[in-house]
Amino acid sequence: MMNLKEFKTQRGEVILYTGNPCLEKLELLSNGVGDIWHSSFEQGYKNIFPEIVYQTATFFWFVKDFDGLDQCISWRLNPNQFAVRKSVWETLNGFDKEYFNPVMQALDFGLNAVRGQGAIPLYVKGLFQDYKDDKPKISVNDRYVFFRKNFKQEHSIFMIYRKGFWKISEWKAFFYAKKNFKKATKKNIVKHRELIEIQGQPEVSYIIPTMMRQSFTLNLLDDLSNQTFPPKQVVVVDATHVEQRDESLYTNKVYPFELIIKWQETKGSCRARNEAIELCTGEYIIFGDDDIRIPENYIENHIRFLQTYNADACNGLDIRADNQSQDLNDLKQKLQKLGDNRYMVGAAQFLNNANNCVKKEFVDKLVGNDINFDGGYGEDKDFGLSLTKIGVVVLQNPFSTNLHLKPPVGGYRFWGSQAKIVGKKRKTQPWEMGVPVKRITPRPSPTAMYYFYKHFGLDLVKEFKHKYFFLFLFKGSKLKLPIRFLQLPYRLMQFEKSLFYAKRLVELGKRTK
Repeated sequence: MMNLKEFKTQRGEVILYTGNPCLEKLELLSNGVGDIWHSSFEQGYKNIFPEIVYQTATFFWFVKDFDGLDQCISWRLNPNQFAVRKSVWETLNGFDKEYFNPVMQALDFGLNAVRGQGAIPLYVKGLFQDYKDDKPKISVNDRYVFFRKNFKQEHSIFMIYRKGFWKISEWKAFFYAKKNFKKATKKNIVKHRELIEIQGQPEVSYIIPTMMRQSFTLNLLDDLSNQTFPPKQVVVVDATHVEQRDESLYTNKVYPFELIIKWQETKGSCRARNEAIELCTGEYIIFGDDDIRIPENYIENHIRFLQTYNADACNGLDIRADNQSQDLNDLKQKLQKLGDNRYMVGAAQFLNNANNCVKKEFVDKLVGNDINFDGGYGEDKDFGLSLTKIGVVVLQNPFSTNLHLKPPVGGYRFWGSQAKIVGKKRKTQPWEMGVPVKRITPRPSPTAMYYFYKHFGLDLVKEFKHKYFFLFLFKGSKLKLPIRFLQLPYRLMQFEKSLFYAKRLVELGKRTK
């Protein structure tokens, strides 16, 4: 039975802890975004349980612990040195006692907290100063019990493949876990905090990159005009072709904010956002797509949410429309159907450029978006993970919602769609950089591969390759397995072609202009 001590904050909240934390620092932390705190990096727990990679087909932001930060998200708790809000501990039902190993209890608790229960575990340097290096140990049985309780069986099979099909110890552990444990049932979710009213007079800049969707952009401008907390300025970067644009559309109406229209001469949504960022003067920047509709409390809820959690960035709730003719009434109905299921906060595990809000100081710290992603995919994930890597906790905000219309024409994917074409009709993509695609079309997208390589390194890219082809061969109809084996050589060439372009982008480095 774990013996947790209690610490009551000045606001009257109870924090449970074990070990010897600095209570003054814990008091300050209790006012921020975190729910669970530890200093495990110095205690032998940094990057413990690297086998988590066998579950991540496309990488989980927190698969590896971050370097060089005094505070960041990390689910790798030391069971002997951590603190947690009492309300969160009780909601999550504490450690899972089915694990015999307390190290696995703590890892299970931390991973589930961040992945699906809306709690935020933070590494905090120096919070626990009186500690020893526990030299945590994880047995083969522990590994398979963890996978059995948390993931689908196919992930355990894949782990056997990676560890070695010939290893009897792996098979014994697999069957031990399968016989004695079951996949965990649905877990409780931490209740969101009640939003406070807006403090002070924060100024908001709103960015809209658009291309061949002027009518949709005008609808969004109308929504922005009706906000309960209006933006200070709206910056529209429009890449609509000269012969298709109507410059008078933006001047036919007076808006209750400064409207800046910039006609883009370069190519790419990342370049468009960077051009807009240079014109922004607000304390906060909200990034939105051109094909969304937003309710009147959209901006207000972004600011109230960030101030409530003392956070610096958040990802809003993006709701897909059934068709491009739907409106805010349809959004209301969709939200009603979701009910309370929508209200999970926690650490965001992706960023959506259709709907996010970031303090400008951190946007400036990144110097904008990485234009190596133009012509492809993954720029929003890259931007979100880049924020996380400098210590920003990106939260999931369920209160600022949008309806994403996704019309079949227009938008910046017009350029990226050319990537599927081969031959003379193909338009050169930015990531080709003088080496045009010929007979072999790279797959996955070179920019997606660049994202993997840039953030996770070549070792994890190799793991991704194993998982990618494992799923390609063995997931799907068994009758088509022989066909997939015949397709394998070409798919391997496609993968290597994608990696070729990704490596060239990595060598080039991040660019913002």
